[in-house]
Amino acid sequence: MRDAVIVEAVRTPLAKGKPGGAYSEVHPVDLHAHVLTSLVERVDGLDPAEIDDVIGGAVGQVGEQSTNTTRMAVLAAGFPESVPAVTVDRQCGSSQQALSFVAQGVVAGAYDIAIASGVESMSRVPIGSSQAGQDFAGPTVGARYGGLVPQGVSAELIARTWGLTREQLDEFAYDSHRKAAEAWRQGWFDREVAPLKVTHADGTVTALDTDETIRPGTTTEALAGLRTPFAEEHWEERFGPIDWKVTAGSSSPYNDGSAALLVTTSEMARSRGWTPRARIHTATVAADDPLLMLTGIMPATAKVLSRAGLTIDDIDAFEVNEAFSPVVLAWLAETGADPARVNVHGGAISIGHPLGASGARLATTLLGVLERTGGRYGLQTMCEAGGTANATIIERI
Repeated sequence: MRDAVIVEAVRTPLAKGKPGGAYSEVHPVDLHAHVLTSLVERVDGLDPAEIDDVIGGAVGQVGEQSTNTTRMAVLAAGFPESVPAVTVDRQCGSSQQALSFVAQGVVAGAYDIAIASGVESMSRVPIGSSQAGQDFAGPTVGARYGGLVPQGVSAELIARTWGLTREQLDEFAYDSHRKAAEAWRQGWFDREVAPLKVTHADGTVTALDTDETIRPGTTTEALAGLRTPFAEEHWEERFGPIDWKVTAGSSSPYNDGSAALLVTTSEMARSRGWTPRARIHTATVAADDPLLMLTGIMPATAKVLSRAGLTIDDIDAFEVNEAFSPVVLAWLAETGADPARVNVHGGAISIGHPLGASGARLATTLLGVLERTGGRYGLQTMCEAGGTANATIIERI
């Protein structure tokens, strides 16, 4: 029976996703192409012409990230014109879904060698650009749910539902920065990153050598002083009293970045002399209430564990995307997972959340965590707009 193994994985250091960020002068196609090129360079003897498909994720599929941006990235990477590509949108889980699709294609025999990747340039394609100010849900969905809400409001409702305090949210955010800064100091990210050299208009060249939104010096006191930007009276008129507590500090920032993974079969890897790093054990997707929206990771986790025949205690390392502090804290409360195994190198609140690239970034980081700690099973899960969520289990080999 065919399987799907990860031979190599790479990501860029993540930049601030706003004007002046380290990649704000880089076209998203070139940002994406960089990890594709870096990935192929890391796999001895791989001819890009052998790649059966490249499936990439992107959320803001408009403007510079439109028109099947992954195909443009393949061409920008210098791959042969014969290499196809497609771009998928499962919101924040787009590149995690790309990894699932690639694994499914490899196991089914549709692919022998394929790449899962993702990109987001939030400095050049700001969040919400693809909506263009329009009602993306339509009147029928609006009538069914009384209108959807911004994710920040969903995070506040989650904090209220699970009885989370402002202090818990701030402490979790502080820990994210502390762990990520320590991971960089210890060199734990070194293998997974491929710095991108940026040539500026004046001819100078720079390269980001760490994730730009990590704040090593942050404190819980500083976080406690931040305002609650989602607090608006009309939400309380709809949902009742809300003790507003989510801040920019307990939310993921806007980021630019890209990531990619090479997937093939164990048999193909052996024949080429490649050493697989992990097997894609089980992958699934689930959905939940589109108002709470970010809770889909709970049924997704239960579903992927059930299909894998594993329990939460079998998992040695978790990557749970830190869209907001209350998302991960509520997930911890529901699953009973060991907090010491969750986001041990930090998470999106510090490292960053370049939407379409985040699923591939989490998988790349999860590989590194398992290899450093000697763990066998890793589980990653990603909350997504609309209430969907991906969950994937990989097995280190």
